[in-house]
Amino acid sequence: MVEGGVVISVRLQPAAGQNRIDGIETAADGRRRLKVRVTAVAEKGRANQALVRLLAKAAGLPRSALAVTGGHKQRNKQLLVRGAPGPTQARLQAWLASYRPMPQHGERA
Repeated sequence: MVEGGVVISVRLQPAAGQNRIDGIETAADGRRRLKVRVTAVAEKGRANQALVRLLAKAAGLPRSALAVTGGHKQRNKQLLVRGAPGPTQARLQAWLASYRPMPQHGERA
């Protein structure tokens, strides 16, 4: 948590076959992060914009509530979710706990 919101770590895969939130993964250093794929290319901020649109829609938040604050030109990013830190963190935790990725092509639900 930070003043004005909550920062979440994201691993973004641009130029993917589909826009998709894969869930939470554990990095080699033991840190947990949200793994996301977007079809937009990593050019002129397009992948970052697609990330914000996808997460805002999935979490039921306005796009203005989300901002990439670190890793603008990297796959590992820091994303600020604006709002009162306590309630925002609780809302994100509830959303992540209930979130189930859609099956990929060829997978069963």
